[in-house]
Amino acid sequence: MDDKKNEDMISFDEFKRLDLKVGKVLSAEKVEKADKLLRLEVDLGAEIRQIVAGLAEYYDPDSLIGKEVIVLTNLEPRTIRGIESRGMVLAADTDERPVLICPEDSVQIGCRIR
Repeated sequence: MDDKKNEDMISFDEFKRLDLKVGKVLSAEKVEKADKLLRLEVDLGAEIRQIVAGLAEYYDPDSLIGKEVIVLTNLEPRTIRGIESRGMVLAADTDERPVLICPEDSVQIGCRIR
């Protein structure tokens, strides 16, 4: 096996540290003076989180409202353009555009991803 690939591997215990949950987008709006950013409010069941996501070039904010998404919830908070972001919405990195990762069927909000 390639040594580089071994360096990129994480242990199962490291994977278990990721807190991935299903959330529902309650609101979405473009961040003022930022072409690429959206400010989302996402319901995670036990709480509502504000998340800044680089999706504005690819998604109309109104199309995201009500959508179930996967959120990395234990990411260290970060301030982006003066807005605190408390998580990351997961998307596939395709050649054309990012594609949000969403459950195939509706599931309970806040449900943990394993």
